[in-house]
Amino acid sequence: MSSRQPRILICGNLVWAHEEARQCFDGLADLVVMDSPNRADFLVGLKSGGKYDQIVGIYRHNTSADRIGVFDEEIIDALAETGTVKWIAHNGAGYDQIDVSRCANKGDFHILHPLGPPSTTFHGFTSNLGISVSNTPGAVDDATATTALYLVISCLRNYAWAEQSLRQGTFKSGLDPGRAHDVTGRTLGILGLGGIGLRLAHLVHAFPMRVVYYSRNKSASAPEWCEYIDSLEGLCRESDVLSLHVPLRNETVHLVGEKEIRTMKKGSIIVNTARGKVIDEEAMIRALEDGHLSSVGLDVYPNEPLVNPRLLEFPQNVLLPHMGTENQDSQRHMEVRALTNLRDFLRDGQGNDLIPELRSKL
Repeated sequence: MSSRQPRILICGNLVWAHEEARQCFDGLADLVVMDSPNRADFLVGLKSGGKYDQIVGIYRHNTSADRIGVFDEEIIDALAETGTVKWIAHNGAGYDQIDVSRCANKGDFHILHPLGPPSTTFHGFTSNLGISVSNTPGAVDDATATTALYLVISCLRNYAWAEQSLRQGTFKSGLDPGRAHDVTGRTLGILGLGGIGLRLAHLVHAFPMRVVYYSRNKSASAPEWCEYIDSLEGLCRESDVLSLHVPLRNETVHLVGEKEIRTMKKGSIIVNTARGKVIDEEAMIRALEDGHLSSVGLDVYPNEPLVNPRLLEFPQNVLLPHMGTENQDSQRHMEVRALTNLRDFLRDGQGNDLIPELRSKL
């Protein structure tokens, strides 16, 4: 086997962890930066003899989609056809920009990893996964939960609306305290008690808010004050504020729709830091128009970066441009975690944070 080091492709922004990347792969792999201006150039580069020839793993950031698009069937097939790409380390908790079902269906392959300490001698073992995909759960929990907390507080207290008033020189003219509520004592319903949902639960417990949640299964890590509700309908009925924390999959598109929204109390609030398509946006806007929903706090939208202009017609809405992890601490943590997953794949033959859809394939 060739003594040439494996090659890792940096696909998208690597902003904070340049030194960590060098340390991760020193003596283990060569780093190649994806410089393709468009998809056609990227696909050509993957071919034998191309500039991305012999790539075995990819660090992927969503910013790469600006140039080459999402990792859809065409790109996944091209990666599989190289015969060398075996791992995609996605930087982010959500991975809906990757066709993971296509990754899982690309057949058997051999994973290479080194024998002993730093060495260029590799051996392989067979896996029934096609192309493995990892994400960065945990790394985004605090930043995303903090964003959700801001949306909860601002919606309940009308703070964003009040700031607009001040900036417009009207100093809270037109604001109605009858539309605002204290945070303490309100019921927060969490849809999906994963890492982000659980972190939010701990944050709001400080007020305290009453916390109820619904997940596919009762969480063993939920504290005793976090009440499990055994249905989505029941969660909606109990919640003053419903906060969404589920991944975007086929089965979660419009998971919160007309029926669920109308089950909520009149004057309740929806907060979404998950993915825009989890909510039926048209049903949500109708509920804002007739007053069934008091306001919504959104950090995500169905067709980002486009935002439905009808949402801007409601000054009580709190709208952010997907700010969930927009801080250097979280972004560094996410970059390092994704890079570490790639390093472990090369060094040990198996990285961490394999996405749930692919774990059953092991």
